[in-house]
Amino acid sequence: MTACTHVAGRTEPAPTTGGGCQECLAEGSQWVHLRLCLSCGRIGCCYSSPRRHANAHFRFTRHPVVGSLEQGEDWRWCFVDETVV
Repeated sequence: MTACTHVAGRTEPAPTTGGGCQECLAEGSQWVHLRLCLSCGRIGCCYSSPRRHANAHFRFTRHPVVGSLEQGEDWRWCFVDETVV
């Protein structure tokens, strides 16, 4: 794994949405995996999901790092550096 300046000193915020991807829940669509924005706590669906809301959230907000919300996974992804951190 590579260190990046975007993850240094970040703590994991509490999720601001419960039960899944906020947009998917509102649309009635489904997701594959969930990601937590480490800047604001928004939950979005992963790149493998049909709607890719975590990626859309990054493009809109420029919040750089997400973490996996999948059980047993503890990795984080930096969209800016395109690397696992």
